[in-house]
Amino acid sequence: MATLRVPLQVPSAVEDAKNLWMACEGREADEKTLIDILAHRDEAQRLQIIQSYEDHYNGNLIDRLEYELSGEFKEALYCWMFNHVQRGAIIANMAMWKWLDYRAIVETACINSTKELLAVKQAYHDLFKRSLEEDVAKMTNGDLRKLLVGLVSTYRYDGKEIVKSLALYEANILHDVIRKKLFNHDEVIRIFTTRSKAQLIATFNKYKDEYGISILKDLSSGSPDLFPSVLKIIIRSIISPHKYFQKLLRLALNGEVTDENVLARIIVTRAEKDLQEIKDMYEERGKMSLIAAINNKTSGDFKNFILELIGN
Repeated sequence: MATLRVPLQVPSAVEDAKNLWMACEGREADEKTLIDILAHRDEAQRLQIIQSYEDHYNGNLIDRLEYELSGEFKEALYCWMFNHVQRGAIIANMAMWKWLDYRAIVETACINSTKELLAVKQAYHDLFKRSLEEDVAKMTNGDLRKLLVGLVSTYRYDGKEIVKSLALYEANILHDVIRKKLFNHDEVIRIFTTRSKAQLIATFNKYKDEYGISILKDLSSGSPDLFPSVLKIIIRSIISPHKYFQKLLRLALNGEVTDENVLARIIVTRAEKDLQEIKDMYEERGKMSLIAAINNKTSGDFKNFILELIGN
């Protein structure tokens, strides 16, 4: 369930565009007005506002906001203003600006449905005049490149049907290579990048049934290297995206320095989808509510915007 709250009586796109234009016309932008409007409009309404702004003020609202604002607030609001498919492409691209944020790439490939991933890749091509695959390949090498390029290149079957005998067979393969610490084995890459999510979940369940330990725990005890760490993120993303996101939120908020990039990515991408479930799970598994944690660990306009999106 979404956490975004839209007023029962929403002003017209023309009125919202006018108020946003006025908020940007002073010596300094009126961030409160920006948040009051944009954090309480759904995707369709935001797109109407953008069109109305262009029609009446001969300018691009997103460009204007990017010019007027700064810091993490600017980045979060910038992503929020696009439709969800373009946003997915932009987040994937941002994950490769300075260094590869492999978590964002895995989320793009493994949490989206097959059709959603295909749409994100098309948007990426349109926006950046390159393919997502070629940029991921440019930022990686070796077996990690094979894994991540395979993930963003795949066209998985999205149905629920599974083959039980195949789940057992591939659980045995995974157990064998993990026991030998051959995490980057070609068979591991093949299984993780081609099988449907339902088939992978069946394989992970069979792994635990046969060997008395979850594949996640086996990977955790095997090696601190990057490759098995990426495999664990793939597994968590496929088994339970809600659980994965609440864990990531906890990591982002519990460090000495708050990871505002990760915090913004989760809130902005899930606020119109399933953020309520993630928020509830976060609060069930900790002593502090998500709102209280964000209040304690963030500040300024960034904090105000994020809190509005989670239904403060």
